[in-house]
Amino acid sequence: MNILIYIQSKHNLIFKILVVLVCALIISIIIPDRQVKGHRVGAFDPVWSYEDLISENDFFLKKSPKEINNEKQKIESETPLFFENNDAEKLIKKANFEQLKFKNKKAYLVYKPIFDSVFNTGIIETIDTSQQKMPILIINGNYAETNTYNHFFNIATATEFINNELRKNNEADVFKINYHDFLFVNYYLNNEKTAFYLKSTLDKISNYKSIIFKGQTIVKQGEALTNNKRFLINHYFYLDSLNSVNSLLKHFFKYLLVSLLLMLLFGYLYFFRKIIFGQNKQFVFLYLVILVSVFASFVFSKYGLLILSLPFALVPIMVRVFFDSRTALFTHLIVVLICSFFMADKFEFILLQLISGIATLFSVAEMRKRQQIVNAASLVFLFYVLLFLSYNVSFGIPQLVKKISVYVPFAISSVLVLLAYPIILLTEKIFGFISDFKLLELCDLNQPLLRKLSQDIPGTFQHSLQVANLAEEAIYYIGGNTLLVRTGAMYHDIGKLKNPNYFTENQSKQYSPHQEMDPLESANIILNHVIEGVEIAKENKLPEQIIDFIRTHHGTTYVGYFLSMMKKQNDNKNINENEFRYPGPIPFSKETAVLMMADGVEAASRSLKVHDVVSINDLVDSVIDYKISQNQFINSNITFKDITVIRKIFKKRLMNIYHARIEYPQ
Repeated sequence: MNILIYIQSKHNLIFKILVVLVCALIISIIIPDRQVKGHRVGAFDPVWSYEDLISENDFFLKKSPKEINNEKQKIESETPLFFENNDAEKLIKKANFEQLKFKNKKAYLVYKPIFDSVFNTGIIETIDTSQQKMPILIINGNYAETNTYNHFFNIATATEFINNELRKNNEADVFKINYHDFLFVNYYLNNEKTAFYLKSTLDKISNYKSIIFKGQTIVKQGEALTNNKRFLINHYFYLDSLNSVNSLLKHFFKYLLVSLLLMLLFGYLYFFRKIIFGQNKQFVFLYLVILVSVFASFVFSKYGLLILSLPFALVPIMVRVFFDSRTALFTHLIVVLICSFFMADKFEFILLQLISGIATLFSVAEMRKRQQIVNAASLVFLFYVLLFLSYNVSFGIPQLVKKISVYVPFAISSVLVLLAYPIILLTEKIFGFISDFKLLELCDLNQPLLRKLSQDIPGTFQHSLQVANLAEEAIYYIGGNTLLVRTGAMYHDIGKLKNPNYFTENQSKQYSPHQEMDPLESANIILNHVIEGVEIAKENKLPEQIIDFIRTHHGTTYVGYFLSMMKKQNDNKNINENEFRYPGPIPFSKETAVLMMADGVEAASRSLKVHDVVSINDLVDSVIDYKISQNQFINSNITFKDITVIRKIFKKRLMNIYHARIEYPQ
């Protein structure tokens, strides 16, 4: 039973620990099981920039069915045709031709040189036109000689040759001799040997493109990459991922390592950012940012995409927009350290991402303009390039910096930083956070609620403007969100829209409705402007961060004037002082505390009859001392040093407003 009570009392802490452990489990599953030696490469990778890639196992690189089919077609087109030499018919035909000199000596002398050319070259068997471009082998006994089909005559070309030679000598019609009787074929196609050779060659085709043995170097550092080399590298990493073995012990220590990294952020929030730590939404958001970043790296690594093209600079931008620069830097550091497990050159990756992330924080120190996101993207690209050049020329591969393609991932990453603006809007919708962009929109005097305030109750509107100026300047000097406190100040008194004439700044000097009312009734109207302000804010869908200023600007103080009247009327008897107390809560941040002081000081300053140095000093001190005496600042992270600075600022500001001057001695 005691355990259940303890769990119930610590449920928020237990929830946060579970968030860390679950995130650690997911991340430990998707990060690599062992040291990354390199990554899959693409057309943008000109050289191998990592250490020599040495195979840890034997592996076979299979050919695709298409590659095997193409290889078969190539062999079939290049396999030689086997022809055998048969001179028997040649000798007979040649002897017949020699008989011509006895029958027609003159014709013999004309035909002799022509037929000698045909006899010496030889006549080959006629084959299909598609085969005539193929290489041939002439088999002569135990020897074979390579040649081309067009080197020989066939019956048709031999006939054409003889006719052409006779025409040249103008003797084509002189002798009526059928010279086809002397033509012959002495090279015959041997289909059996040709088919046997083709079959034996096709049988030798391997199903594997290459074989890599254990310990063999696949690619050397700085080696230029060809398409075949890229394919070999990618296939090696593919097979390596399939063969990876992850033992239970190894996974446990991987989980422990990730848990330690995530617990660093947990400890930072617990000790230094208690406000963020106390808000489950904000806590979950930070760990979700880490989880999404790591998952994106995992996807890019798994499918061989360029991890450096991921916009890691978005992490500090997103966290800075909703929190502070130190939290953004700490979160970015954790993301970079975990994502470095996916990289072969971890030091280069950490150097690139961490330094560019810090540079990004400089450009978005105060996120007030959309132009700052463009500036951040440009700055990220500049730092990427400078760091990459410096690192590779000094410690890496100098020839790599000359390749334009290596800068493409940096350009992609920088362009993707521009997605910050729509992601900020989406995050605001999902988590209910408030960014500087949203605050700037809310501060616009054309906002319906502020416009109504300025038109219907200009007195309260002017009071809100003065409070905003005081609070903003004070926060600027003691540290805090100036835009948040200004926006909160603009809306803190919207509850006065319900009964505007019951508040001093909206009344004429001659008449006040409170003159005809019971003090308690008047006090209730004044007290209710806080509750009514919250209701109006919710109706107009103002963010909770702004509504907090409405709730806390009076804290749990009293409506002193009407309480004092009530005491006078009843001689301090039977008076419930709590009926004159604001519902609270008390301020819980520097911004809400400063607004409470600014509101009290500005309102009280209007009641001064003489606005000189002494009266303003006394007024500021009395108002702030009263708030302190009522324990209104015990929940806010504001120090006595801060309050001292605030006093000085308020006094100086009020003197400027009322043109108070120091009286010099005569």
